[in-house]
Amino acid sequence: MPNTTSSTKKQSAEQSDSGGSAPKAQRTKIVKSNDDTEKKNVVKKLKDVEISVPIVYGNMAFWLGKKASEYLSHKWTVYVRGATNEDLGVVIKRAVFQLHSSFNNPTRVVESPPFELSESGWGEFEIAITLYFHSDVCDKPLNLYHHLKLYPEDESGPMSTKKPVVVESYDEIVFSEPSDAFFSRVQNHPAVNVPRLPAGFSLPPPVPIEDANKRKRGDTKDNVLSQWFTNFSEADELLKLAAARQQVQAHIAKLRRQLSVLDGQQQQFKSTSDQ
Repeated sequence: MPNTTSSTKKQSAEQSDSGGSAPKAQRTKIVKSNDDTEKKNVVKKLKDVEISVPIVYGNMAFWLGKKASEYLSHKWTVYVRGATNEDLGVVIKRAVFQLHSSFNNPTRVVESPPFELSESGWGEFEIAITLYFHSDVCDKPLNLYHHLKLYPEDESGPMSTKKPVVVESYDEIVFSEPSDAFFSRVQNHPAVNVPRLPAGFSLPPPVPIEDANKRKRGDTKDNVLSQWFTNFSEADELLKLAAARQQVQAHIAKLRRQLSVLDGQQQQFKSTSDQ
């Protein structure tokens, strides 16, 4: 496989034998498609509400040591996981990994969690990851890009067969104005951050969470790679605060609009009284 190189603008935490850098966070807001707008009159939407799903995507690479050859130096796994290793299958329907064209069948489709793919080789390249969501979540897929990393940052240092090179990026997928069906289905699921609804919202009763054993098969808590996963809990808390702040700002804006309407009605009433 050719050793192709490409640059990718991502915020990530890189971890190798020489240590890692501090994790950085970002939020990806899903923009509604035209189809979503057309369905607005059919599907009930929760206005001024956001549901967020913290995810981590990246790769882990193990050097083969004495077993390594010129064209087979590493075994690696690329993946998308929940930030706290919860099952993402409640939101994500499938993940498509686009590998380098030198691989057999470079377009790999993973139809169920955990959304991961393992391969072997020697070259680094950019992997395109496309996430498709369940029908009540969003019709528009999300495209992510990850640069496969096999070698540690300090290339002059010795490589180890016991500790992998780990490169992960934290993102938080934000769904604005979700359907009430989506909200009801995920409001008690540990992989999803759901806000507390203001008074006046009425929803169907929560949908029972799927069988615990089924959810456990989809999570990555007992994954053999989990001991090397980056802990993004601090970034998760910061983004929860940012999401809460945005929600408060949205409610303030709504109250200001209501006050503006009331003020206009009061001015109109006063003008009528003066006449």
